Amino acid sequence: MSQQVGRVDTLFLHESGDDFLVVVERDGERVFRAVLELKETDAGPRPAKFRVKRGSSEEPRDPSQFVELARRAARIRISQQTAKHRRKELQEMLDGYQLEALVVRTCRYCASDGRYSPITEETAIKTDREHICPDCAKRELERELDFSASGRLTGAAQDRLEDLLLETQDLDRISNLLSGGLDPDLTKFDTVSATTDEVDLVETSTLDLHPELQRRVEDRFDTLLPVQSLAVDNGLFEGRDQLVVSATATGKTLVGELAGIDRALKGDGKLLFLVPLVALANQKHEDFEERYGDVLDVTIRVGASRINDDGNRFDPNADVVVGTYEGIDHALRTGKDLGDVGTVVIDEIHTLKEEERGHRLDGLISRLKYYNERRQRRRESYDGAQYVYLSATVGNPESLAERLRATLIEFEERPVPIERHVTFADGREKPDIVNKLVRREFDSKSSKGYRGQTIVFTNSRRRCHEISRKLEYDAAPYHAGLDYGQRKRVERQFGDQDLAAVVTTAALAAGVDFPASQVIFDSLAMGIEWLSVQEFEQMLGRAGRPDYHDQGKVYLLVEPDCVYHNSMEMTEDEVAFKLLKGEMEDVLTHYDETAAAEETLANVVVAGKRAKRLNDRMVGDVPTKHALGKLLQWEFIDGFEPTPLGRAVCRHFLSPTDAFRILDLIRSGTEPYELVAEMELEDEF
Repeated sequence: MSQQVGRVDTLFLHESGDDFLVVVERDGERVFRAVLELKETDAGPRPAKFRVKRGSSEEPRDPSQFVELARRAARIRISQQTAKHRRKELQEMLDGYQLEALVVRTCRYCASDGRYSPITEETAIKTDREHICPDCAKRELERELDFSASGRLTGAAQDRLEDLLLETQDLDRISNLLSGGLDPDLTKFDTVSATTDEVDLVETSTLDLHPELQRRVEDRFDTLLPVQSLAVDNGLFEGRDQLVVSATATGKTLVGELAGIDRALKGDGKLLFLVPLVALANQKHEDFEERYGDVLDVTIRVGASRINDDGNRFDPNADVVVGTYEGIDHALRTGKDLGDVGTVVIDEIHTLKEEERGHRLDGLISRLKYYNERRQRRRESYDGAQYVYLSATVGNPESLAERLRATLIEFEERPVPIERHVTFADGREKPDIVNKLVRREFDSKSSKGYRGQTIVFTNSRRRCHEISRKLEYDAAPYHAGLDYGQRKRVERQFGDQDLAAVVTTAALAAGVDFPASQVIFDSLAMGIEWLSVQEFEQMLGRAGRPDYHDQGKVYLLVEPDCVYHNSMEMTEDEVAFKLLKGEMEDVLTHYDETAAAEETLANVVVAGKRAKRLNDRMVGDVPTKHALGKLLQWEFIDGFEPTPLGRAVCRHFLSPTDAFRILDLIRSGTEPYELVAEMELEDEF
């Protein structure tokens, strides 16, 4: 055996039933395992039997071979998990051969499996009232995940848990976290500090606004907020186009409002205030009506029915028009006269990067500029429009400002710090965790005297109702499926602190102003798409208002190995840490053949032969020549004139695919209502 084994670095002994497990190591690797049985002699304990383990069998060896191995060993170690009287027995046996051994603290899991794994105060992981090594603790953690309903962790999520395991040295605490535990020391991922850039604030008394607006502004504020002051200092009231990028709750919306209302009151053209969602348009319309309705006519334009354009309360002669992107674009595509437009405010300009709606916003901006420039050429008394673009989250603000031909106003203040937390749970456990968090937050008060209130973001309307029903404290669902009156009631109740929480889909993410102190992500998806970093930052930015709260809190409830649709390439735990650590994506508009054809057709309908000029100044690069070729091939245009088919496709915002599907159904004799039902059914799959 000595010739086979050669040098022995460590001989490790560990109690195993009535016998002892022997592990022989060299260069950190196990050479073999054996079983040692002792017998009592007149000289003390001595080796009685020595068996080398080969797989599931044991091969007997002469007991003297154990003594030879022990003499060759550079060090002999006895597991501390061996009972005291058994350790004494081993020591007496080794003393008989004048061999020294040290008792060491080892991992019981390793020792039982025939591995020598010493542990120290710095490396020992506590579990079930004993301590094991980090490697075994990680394996136990993986085993728990395999048997849990949550599923396996991947990538950064597993790294996060392993880091916490080594930091806390307590496997039971980490296991509790995997079951939706809310130990704040473990769930806390980081704190995003409150930051304040040094800006000289503009006193409202120094503004040269229309007297009606000047009085109202001075009644509300002594000074402007930093981002507003920067905008004023950089030509806001000199008509300069601006891209304003600043975090939620820093006051950027008022930048566009001041410019637009001032020009409207002075007779320099109406204000168009454009937002991506109907819910936002309704709220903004009510705000403007309440604030300026006594001195200005305020109207709303949120789109037109595909069957009957009823105008949606739209008064084209109003001084202030609040609209959705599609609502105003529909007016342009159908040739409506918007009158003299003095200011165009486009909120949520980062929508430009969205796959479905980005190209339409890009086209809308170009068509609006064309409309206003053409009107300016025809009317000497009209000086054109100022454009103010607003966003909380842009990854490439300088290049976007350049493409929009606007002055960049960037302010990176966060009014209050935000704690960001992560915990793990499956979908069935999440409502219970939400309930605990909502209850805990509502039971607390800020130094300013306000209860903590929560916005819960989830990925479907059905889930909104499901979660809100399970909350013990008063809560309400809030989504685009509710009518205007229902939404306003929820907004009022939340503002009066009668609700502990609202549970919502994307309807709130884009800017409805709820003074929440806490944001909970029940899901990191919206519909069947994962959130982007921009969307995530915007949503978590809803946590904490400087006038109400001392800090904001954000909780991500992450289901390991979860996807909400088979088209999703990543899992929720992967997405969570991508969002938490991710860099802001650039706002770029990408054009495939369909998007290029749709916007080029709309530009032909609005501008005829000048369509190429409209395409050329859009943020995205539009392959105009190819798009025109396709439109001619599909008979949507004849030269630079839309055909009746092309005009209908444009008017109803149809993609070429949808247009041809409708044509096929019409040609097959399908009745109109059956046609609509058929299309709705196909869109579901």
